[in-house]
Amino acid sequence: MDEYAARFAELLEQIATKIRSVTVDRVAEGIRLTGLGILAASLGLTALLFLLLAIFGALEIPLTTAGALAVVGLLLTGVGTYLWINRV
Repeated sequence: MDEYAARFAELLEQIATKIRSVTVDRVAEGIRLTGLGILAASLGLTALLFLLLAIFGALEIPLTTAGALAVVGLLLTGVGTYLWINRV
């Protein structure tokens, strides 16, 4: 009788392990990847913002503030037009 109880306990443990590998482990991996994706997107957008500010600052030295704003606006309009044409 003890042998059947041990085999039944092992069977239940195998079933629980299989169910966990199908459900909880996949969800945990998805949550981890989502968190890393949000972190990467935040860092990327921050880097783009600093790059834009550096370009503006570098253009402001030889040009006036209005000239630098015009060049940056033209740059952003060009990028937006490119993305619109290619539907990216």
